[in-house]
Amino acid sequence: MTESRGLEITVNPGSFAAVPEVLLESAVRRTLAEEGIPAAEFSVTLLDDTAIGALNREYLGKDRPTDVIAFSLGDGPEPLGDVYIGMDQALRQAGELGVSPEEELVRLAVHGTLHVLGYDHPEGSDRTGSAMFVLQERLVRLVMEGGSGA
Repeated sequence: MTESRGLEITVNPGSFAAVPEVLLESAVRRTLAEEGIPAAEFSVTLLDDTAIGALNREYLGKDRPTDVIAFSLGDGPEPLGDVYIGMDQALRQAGELGVSPEEELVRLAVHGTLHVLGYDHPEGSDRTGSAMFVLQERLVRLVMEGGSGA
């Protein structure tokens, strides 16, 4: 029998020292709690346009910066995943959407976590009506209101 490790969540802010690490950790915790997952290992890493653009090019074949890339690293009983957030893109999107940078970072952390858990969404205008998007936005509201689920 495999012993459960519990939740292990690491936030790697890199050069973005002013990032609310606790809020990003809460976003991942809340998402896992919503899915009934008591044990998992996740990392959230913040990257600039150059670094996330390189990941996007290498792994997804898209030669441009993006907002979030997520990798599921195992199919075991406890999810294991890496979420990479493009900080520069997140800040641009926050301005475009008229939300705080913190809210957009939470949104991207939730989005990446849901992808690691197997959720997906259509591209284009159908995206906002998808089950993943609806769940994501509900979780963003809960985290921003202070409900980490932990």
